[in-house]
Amino acid sequence: MKLQPIAIYRSPLTSKFGIPKQSGLVKDLVGRIVFEKPFRNPDYIRGIDGFDYLWLIWCFSENKGISTSPVVRPPLLGGNKKVGVFASRSPYRPNPIGLSSVKLVKVEWESDNGPILHVKGGDLLDKTPIYDIKPYIEYCDSHTNVRCGFVDLNKIKRLNVIFSDRIKEEFDNEKLNTLAEILSLDPRPHYHNDDKRIYGMDYDNYDVMFRVSGETLFVEEMRKK
Repeated sequence: MKLQPIAIYRSPLTSKFGIPKQSGLVKDLVGRIVFEKPFRNPDYIRGIDGFDYLWLIWCFSENKGISTSPVVRPPLLGGNKKVGVFASRSPYRPNPIGLSSVKLVKVEWESDNGPILHVKGGDLLDKTPIYDIKPYIEYCDSHTNVRCGFVDLNKIKRLNVIFSDRIKEEFDNEKLNTLAEILSLDPRPHYHNDDKRIYGMDYDNYDVMFRVSGETLFVEEMRKK
């Protein structure tokens, strides 16, 4: 089976460092779905504006190697315990396919690139190829009171995020609030614990410089790229 990308995803996150590990963790993180030329006919998405959420099937395009290991080390388990790759959502898989649910904010029906879908809550890198889009249907896609394996015992933890006064004066609250949600998930490798180390993350054409001490992340600087 030959898969053809139907669209690319445009995101303010242009490197893998800092990407949310699941869709929906940063609910206000904006994205755009821009269709490839053969799929810019509005008929392809006729009726899509009647849905609040969409499923995206996409490619881990930045994973260059082919994964052959049957086990992975999920970050949620601290990187110290192995589970089967098919019992995880690791990006390192025999077939590098991702699945994400995003909120459809609006459809821009007319643009120089055909119809564009504006979404929120994605966990995709900028320029990620999208293979397919399907509507999210509540009665069959939503399940309650279910077991979620090791995830049930290892809840997502968030850091407190503090911006310097200069940054708060320079940037609008909406941008900073979304960035704070991303950073609160702690983008650092799970084995890093140096409170003096300065990390850099790409976000919306800025280099975001930060450090982490205990349960608090301090944003020291935001430099235009």
